[in-house]
Amino acid sequence: MQITIGGVPEHFNHPWKIAIQNKSFSNIGIDIRWKYVDGGTGAMNQMLRNGELDLAIVLTEGIVADILNGNPSLIVQKFVKSPLIWGIHSAVNSKVDAESSPADLRFAVSRLGSGSHIMASVWAKQNGIDLHPDQFIITENLKGSIEAMQSGKADVLLWEKFTTMPYVKSGVLKRVAETVTPWPCFVIAARQDFLLKNPERVWNMLWLIRKTCRHFMLDPEAERMISENYQLSPDEAHIWFNQTEWEQDVYISKKMLSNVINTLYDINVVRRKLPPEDLCWNRSVVY
Repeated sequence: MQITIGGVPEHFNHPWKIAIQNKSFSNIGIDIRWKYVDGGTGAMNQMLRNGELDLAIVLTEGIVADILNGNPSLIVQKFVKSPLIWGIHSAVNSKVDAESSPADLRFAVSRLGSGSHIMASVWAKQNGIDLHPDQFIITENLKGSIEAMQSGKADVLLWEKFTTMPYVKSGVLKRVAETVTPWPCFVIAARQDFLLKNPERVWNMLWLIRKTCRHFMLDPEAERMISENYQLSPDEAHIWFNQTEWEQDVYISKKMLSNVINTLYDINVVRRKLPPEDLCWNRSVVY
């Protein structure tokens, strides 16, 4: 059976790459068609809506917002249980620094509803600022965001700090600050219609990726693989790997999801709230 899955081309998804290369899914009768999506969570949310993806590995805040805004998908499992460290970046010659107020900045975002959009709003709210719609400059992806800052169309960009590390080291960007997601960073989401037709296949696939992630976390070669595949020095790969933890069980915290929902409501990204279990495929694992 064929399953089409989307994910960002980042280190977090390396266990998927390993499982596909090892033909692990084929051994349980599943043909995984993997799509790297440069546009990130916002793009994958739209691809789930359009039926271009069956499942996606997406930022927790991004898929929660899109489900609340009408995406007919559900969270099937947490994927990375550790939080995400977001770098706050500007063009290298920009006057933006750690003391700059969010109220005075234009934010490069891949698209509305993306992590770069939502976390910019969360960061601003933590600083007592409500951002206005005209402060967001839509750029489609990381490359577009860098170009927008270099051309002066945007001032700052929030993006995962180790993904942008090569650009910081080469002098393309400067990192002026950091902020941390106050929840587990990635979940696996799937279209409801796909789940209804294929519950056993999805369950088996989730079991296998948890197993692959568990082995990867214990693999003495894991840091080397991350360094070689994602343009990080051995020291940087070591830091990233040791602060990243993949999920090993099926349970989803109601308290955690409530925090995400309430935060999104407070920053005006969503206009309604739902019980956390309504966002999840298997209500029995929400506690």
